Amino acid sequence: MDPAFLLTSMIVVLAPGTGVLYTLAIGLSQGARASVIAAAGCTLGILPAMLAAIFGLAALLKTSAMAFDVFKILGALYLLWMAWSVLREKGALEIAPEGGAQPMPRVALAGFALNILNPKLAIFFLAFLPQFVPAGTAAPVARMLGHSVVFMAMTLVVFVGYGVLAAQVRHYVASRPAVMAWLKRGFAGAFVLLAARLALTRA
Repeated sequence: MDPAFLLTSMIVVLAPGTGVLYTLAIGLSQGARASVIAAAGCTLGILPAMLAAIFGLAALLKTSAMAFDVFKILGALYLLWMAWSVLREKGALEIAPEGGAQPMPRVALAGFALNILNPKLAIFFLAFLPQFVPAGTAAPVARMLGHSVVFMAMTLVVFVGYGVLAAQVRHYVASRPAVMAWLKRGFAGAFVLLAARLALTRA
């Protein structure tokens, strides 16, 4: 595997984004098991964007302003809904018993939706993956699929790490309502900023 690809992928995966924020929030509120489910949902949400990039469908988002804007608006609205959910009395950051509150399929689906509604992902992979396929490669699609599997595996491991670390301090947070209140505002503000950044993005 190309060391440059591994290094670049690790930098991209470690950078805070919607998936990291969501996994941290679930780890704090629901515990380690739920954070692993959230990480899996976010990771699976990458798959459609990767496949679209590999098979050329992402070019539609890049060339069609209407298609890009539709996904962009849906993604921004979903992020705003996540911000509102975090601030609710019974929202995404409600401290619950391990495995309680939200059903695990719902946790996974929310993580999946965060990534599948982000049109920037498909365009990113359209630009990112071909860079690591040398000219004259006999099976470029197979090579990009292999890189995609590695990228998703790295994403899952890193997100699980973030979520499990957050779960380790949930009992400390649960016993301090003031800390929880500031965390809710911080997560909600971060989701609003991400929504604004996505809304202002151009294809």
